[in-house]
Amino acid sequence: MTKLFVDKAIEINAPAAMVWDVLTLSEYNGQWAVEFSSGGPQFHLESTWELGSPVYWKGQDGTVIVEGNVTAVERNKLLRFTVFDVRMEERPAVTDEDGITFQLAEEEEKTTLHILQGDFSAMTDGAKYRDASAEIWDKVLPKVKRMAEEMRG
Repeated sequence: MTKLFVDKAIEINAPAAMVWDVLTLSEYNGQWAVEFSSGGPQFHLESTWELGSPVYWKGQDGTVIVEGNVTAVERNKLLRFTVFDVRMEERPAVTDEDGITFQLAEEEEKTTLHILQGDFSAMTDGAKYRDASAEIWDKVLPKVKRMAEEMRG
């Protein structure tokens, strides 16, 4: 079966450390994670971002909507974590490359943020979910870019 991933990148006029903060700190990630709620409750990501640590997508009331674990981390360069909707009864099997991956490459104070999300082929109607996620990332990436560039001042 063909693997189904969202694969997108954006160039940001800010150092990788600032982009990392926008991605990982709750006070910032809540501003872009809201795009995943499809008009539902706002939520943010909480984690220590250490290898193996849990990642929670929490609503304003503290309810966990999505959970996962950090499967790869190299500060300011690479972050990968699994993503499971807690409302789903069955969790598909995952490989080391599944979930959401952020890769940051800095060159002369500019950072290329590359995101990879999937593999959606393990899901029923995987292509539909992949396409829906791709549309969300098309909103998220410009938001992350703007936030990181505003931090820079």
